[in-house]
Amino acid sequence: QVQLVESGGGSVQAGGSLRLSCATSGFTYSRSCMGWFRQAPGKEREGVASLNIGGGGTVYADSVKGRFTISQDNAKNTVYLQMNSLKPEDTAIYYCATDLFCVGTPTLVDGDFGYWGQGTQVTVSS
Repeated sequence: QVQLVESGGGSVQAGGSLRLSCATSGFTYSRSCMGWFRQAPGKEREGVASLNIGGGGTVYADSVKGRFTISQDNAKNTVYLQMNSLKPEDTAIYYCATDLFCVGTPTLVDGDFGYWGQGTQVTVSS
């Protein structure tokens, strides 16, 4: 079955960096889009970054452009989110998700992604 396992969350001071990993299994990775989403307390879940694994296209939320980078390691079927210049407002639970059969430009619409990981907490202190 489809499995997505996030890791790499933690606590960091503002200006610091973290790298999240999402290890995947149980589906044809090369046909998918992978996305990173986050949900802060009291807020709706929002898309952060997504990647078309086969096509390579990426999309980022305006709030993270220039600071976050989504990437892939196809040998490991793993997707990463490198987060630099972290801000307190980046504090949230971060989830990876997959759209199993993705064509074209990936989206940041959570309804497009059918499978989700369990989430990993990122806390940024000022």
